[in-house]
Amino acid sequence: MSEPTDPWHFARPDLAQAYLQVFDLGLTSARGLFARRRMGKSEFLKHDLLPAALRAGYQAAYTNLWDDTEHPGQALATAIVLATQPKGLGKFWDDLNRPINKIKGGTILPATIGATLELDLAEKEKAAVPAIQAALLAADKTKKRLLLVIDEAQVLAAPEHTAIAHSLRAGLDIRKAGIKVLFAGSSEAALRQMFSRAAAPFYNWAPLEPFPLLGQAFVESTVRQLASVARNPLKMDDALEAFAALKETPEFFRWYIERFLMYQQQGPEQALQYTLARVHDDTGYVRVWKELGRADRAVLLLAARGVQDLYSAPALKQLQELMDSPDVTASAPRTSIRRLTGARLQLMARVDHGAYRFEDPEFQTWVAARRTID
Repeated sequence: MSEPTDPWHFARPDLAQAYLQVFDLGLTSARGLFARRRMGKSEFLKHDLLPAALRAGYQAAYTNLWDDTEHPGQALATAIVLATQPKGLGKFWDDLNRPINKIKGGTILPATIGATLELDLAEKEKAAVPAIQAALLAADKTKKRLLLVIDEAQVLAAPEHTAIAHSLRAGLDIRKAGIKVLFAGSSEAALRQMFSRAAAPFYNWAPLEPFPLLGQAFVESTVRQLASVARNPLKMDDALEAFAALKETPEFFRWYIERFLMYQQQGPEQALQYTLARVHDDTGYVRVWKELGRADRAVLLLAARGVQDLYSAPALKQLQELMDSPDVTASAPRTSIRRLTGARLQLMARVDHGAYRFEDPEFQTWVAARRTID
């Protein structure tokens, strides 16, 4: 990863160094971090941690599994090979897939190999495990330490990726001295399940902790940068008020700064109101809502209204009323919860038996404002 050239990037070198020092001490070979989306986690990983690792003599591999949730094995293998043998990526995939002669189905291997090889779906799944094993063997040949950063790592917790997770765990277990791993994700519940469920491949493999969030120092740095390009300065009090109104979400705050810079004559209050409206529009809540079934919407609405036990008889009665159907059975909320907490949607997280919380507080506010499920 190259050094960031974005003048708006808020560098956190001390935090990056702190993570590397823990690995350097040899007390652990893996760590887990979680923060909800848009909080600056991925930007820190790519523009602070990875460059710091390269300067410290590590090879640095990064992959965001959200980029292709169906093929995490290929994404991981590609990231490792790009970091350790960047000029050999094409040959790596050619050699790995030479025995496969089925050119049909639907899966396309990474475009970076310079050719498109479509595999039968079953063959593709078989290729993922040897791909990880081969990539780790390729990393061994470099004789250098590797920092592997897996962003949105909770994708590996999905049942369909169990074989891939087991293969990765086995390969990393015997390379703890040479490969350090940072698992990051936007779903605390999914990551906790990944490391705390006894049957999970990565059970007890990495300590999990919250990612340190950006605060006033980030706001002050952004306001200083704004002052260097804006005709009208933004008062610090106005900036801090906006940051708080936007739930201290760095990406939303940058939307606010962008709006203020483009329409300075309208002032900070108008910029904030515009940004708040954009938050509820551009985050895709309407699209997500429309894609959900009526039962899933009803369960979300009950949870947003503060219903504590979604499996209780009173909750079932409310569910029947919302769906305008007395035929809704007790299995309906359980089925919906499985979907809403699953790896594909990740809209809710389990707190206790029957009790669930929203992964995104802004989405909860949006849902709570609705009167019906339609």
